[in-house]
Amino acid sequence: MVGFFAFVILIGGIFSYIYNAPEILTLAIIVSIFSNIISYWFSDTIVLVMTHAKPVALKDNPELYRIVENLSISGGLPMPKVYIIEEPQMNAFATGRDPNHAVIAVTRGLLEKLEDEELEGVIAHELSHIGNRDMLLGTVAVVLVGLISFLSDWFLRSSLYGGRSRDDNNKGSSIVLIIGIVLTILAPLIATIMRLAISRKRELLADASGALMTRYPEGLASALEKIADDKTPLRVANHATAHLFLANPFRGKEALGFLTNLFQTHPPITERIRRLREMGRGV
Repeated sequence: MVGFFAFVILIGGIFSYIYNAPEILTLAIIVSIFSNIISYWFSDTIVLVMTHAKPVALKDNPELYRIVENLSISGGLPMPKVYIIEEPQMNAFATGRDPNHAVIAVTRGLLEKLEDEELEGVIAHELSHIGNRDMLLGTVAVVLVGLISFLSDWFLRSSLYGGRSRDDNNKGSSIVLIIGIVLTILAPLIATIMRLAISRKRELLADASGALMTRYPEGLASALEKIADDKTPLRVANHATAHLFLANPFRGKEALGFLTNLFQTHPPITERIRRLREMGRGV
């Protein structure tokens, strides 16, 4: 996160220097933060609508409700709202702006195909996201990526359509402008990679925290094995919400290799399973 903020300052500093207009950076920050704060406050409602999730009460599914309730008590967390997505793929996600306004949603496939210990491992993982305040961290990352993209787009348009800079009459202006354009093109890509790296780290942390909550790492490890073998598509999946799910919802499209994994929202399932089983052995 420190690197992220430093990158924002670097981008803003270069743009402000080239155009001799520090107020541009201030305006960009205000616009970006304002738009993302609105998204943050209503993120749970937006995601639930996009995934067609339906609320679940105790009478509707007592077993699921009790698992969430008992693990919430174990984790010292308020009871989140519980939702079900009527999809056969095995998956789940947590959302909400803070632990007091949190939501856990699970697919019908997850309920039908997992054993109790495996389901508990998945629920504990999602509760860990709530306890670790990953929703807040993810929102901060989105704000920063949005700001960088906004500045980059503005600078590129200004450069291409005749914007005037402080160095227009200077022989070195072309060098500064070229550096600015290259940085403008690369900045959103670098920022996105950083955001996805944060997402992958938080998934690993939630795995570990969830395993500690249940005191049974094998439960989540076994669930992830079944999920990895499940090639059922998720009809409500989209790239805007993919990072929220327990596992990549785009089954059969997981990337391989170092370069392509930079753009993955989740760490490899095999790596997650290995780490969980190492925890179970006390390694």
